[in-house]
Amino acid sequence: MSVLTVIGARPQFVKAAAVSRALSDYSIAESIIHTGQHFDASMSNVFFSELKVPEPKYLLDINRMSHGEMTGQMLQRLEEIFLLEQPEQVLVYGDTNSTLAGALAAAKLGISVVHIEAGLRSFNRAMPEEVNRVVTDHISDVLFCPTDSAIANLRAEGLENERTRIIKVGDVMQDASLLFSQHARPVEGLKVPSDYVLATIHRAENTDDPNRLARIVDGLNDIHSSIAEVIIPLHPRTKNAISSASLDLQVNAIDPIGYLEMLWLLKSTRAVLTDSGGLQKEAFFFRKPCMTIRQETEWVELVDIGVNRLFDVDKIDLRMSDELQKILESTVFTHVDPYGGGQAAQRIAKILCGLNQNKS
Repeated sequence: MSVLTVIGARPQFVKAAAVSRALSDYSIAESIIHTGQHFDASMSNVFFSELKVPEPKYLLDINRMSHGEMTGQMLQRLEEIFLLEQPEQVLVYGDTNSTLAGALAAAKLGISVVHIEAGLRSFNRAMPEEVNRVVTDHISDVLFCPTDSAIANLRAEGLENERTRIIKVGDVMQDASLLFSQHARPVEGLKVPSDYVLATIHRAENTDDPNRLARIVDGLNDIHSSIAEVIIPLHPRTKNAISSASLDLQVNAIDPIGYLEMLWLLKSTRAVLTDSGGLQKEAFFFRKPCMTIRQETEWVELVDIGVNRLFDVDKIDLRMSDELQKILESTVFTHVDPYGGGQAAQRIAKILCGLNQNKS
């Protein structure tokens, strides 16, 4: 059995690392296509050396473009590769432009599409990621879902039929976090305080609106001076936006870091403040309270069990308040684990092996 895996963004590298190991256990031949969507070496290439993901067979270097141009160029290049390689299945992860392009190119060629992390919905079509994940789900043949709510979303959209397989497997990000946390390492040259909040901000909805970004920066500065120091690995988009808006970020801002360094910071932080989808879950994996700087989240179960709090900075002041302080000082004690316990990758590989044996 041969599969092609399309990746291009930071979280996808982590998920691919866990799944690639499981696929090899079942003698499934995998080749990786890296679209180059995340071009910063500190946020992409390092994953292949750190996590021992097989080196990409193809590196497309498609980045720094509009959504339409990027997706169009990916479609063209991926179609050429698929025709050359003739894979039995194409695996895509999550909700990036790389995900959408990989699924579209494969579906148009009649190649089976497997979507890992299917069924997630923020119900905000203004987010490019929401459009990507909805379209990908509707053209995929196998939908591997992380949670019950993801399955419910797909059923509500009428995707439970004879052609499409909907299967709950758990979350591969949990597999990766558990697998690699034992290799976590400190950030070189960073003097880490005994008490800190780990923050990441990178989504366009937050960085591209100067007023919203200013409120976020004010909030981070206030947390930093009032309750605990803030450490933020600064995404290039965020760094440029802060500079363009002439904002004064008075926290511990560092360059983007590797996944193993991020795990190390997660282990010791008091709390997490983020607009990232993946980091919301990782905060839970390490039992850290999380504040999500968005109006909605795909990971609704974390909000439901009370370990994640949404902050719409257009309506809620992120600067120090009794409510915010209560969250920052909370401890996550829960025996509820909605993400499968770290066995998702093995389940995926076993199911793919079985599906293809049934075909033959």
